[in-house]
Amino acid sequence: MTALRHTNQVALRYIRALLRQPAWIGISIVQPVIWLLLFGALFKRTADIPGFTGGSYIEFLTPGVVVMLAVSSAGWVGMAFIDDINRGTMDRLLVSPIWRGALNLGSVAQSVLTIAIQSVIVIALSLAVGARFHDGVAGVAVLVLTASLLGAVFASLSNGVAVLTRKRETLIGIVTMVTLPLVFLSSALMEQNLLPGWIRWVARFNPVNWAAEAGRSASATHADWGLVATRTGFLLLLLLASAVFATRAFNAYQRSI
Repeated sequence: MTALRHTNQVALRYIRALLRQPAWIGISIVQPVIWLLLFGALFKRTADIPGFTGGSYIEFLTPGVVVMLAVSSAGWVGMAFIDDINRGTMDRLLVSPIWRGALNLGSVAQSVLTIAIQSVIVIALSLAVGARFHDGVAGVAVLVLTASLLGAVFASLSNGVAVLTRKRETLIGIVTMVTLPLVFLSSALMEQNLLPGWIRWVARFNPVNWAAEAGRSASATHADWGLVATRTGFLLLLLLASAVFATRAFNAYQRSI
């Protein structure tokens, strides 16, 4: 119960900090709308390509945009830890009896909440412009869940890197270098069988692709629940590993001060 209480307090702290930034909240809400409409209009004729079986492109694209938002949103979570380090807040937290894992999990919880809200906005907008989720509420719930799991993975990695490097510039460089390649090396924006062979091979090991496949399959006419369970399992294992990495990063930081 102590671990849960610590995690809850850390999460509330970061949620309050987010609520004090109305401009950032507005950007977080508007960004998914822009991405969905922009990519949907730009690649609309993709549905006419021979071999494309995803129905309308907006329907195919929606899970990809949800996943892309999860990665891009979660990648910047570590910035809050860098601010805490620069202000000396992190040093005071680490000499307290707080559970180290709560520092990461509380921050991740705030990120997951943001991603879930963004995902619902994207899904609602896609429904308004003609997309259909054939498995109903269950499919939508799985899509939001897989996006949240992916976001939690990248939020933990962002926290770990932030604590180890302690530099905004380094975190910005790493997030910028990793985010877009992972999205384009997946089926987030293009159907798997239309991708070049080498990208299909890389996508097999890409967590962004795991989330896109699971979310898209769950919302399809004939959901492949075996694939959904497998990809979700991969994400859970990766989340465990990334959470351990982030928690150990606090120990490494504390030994260095």
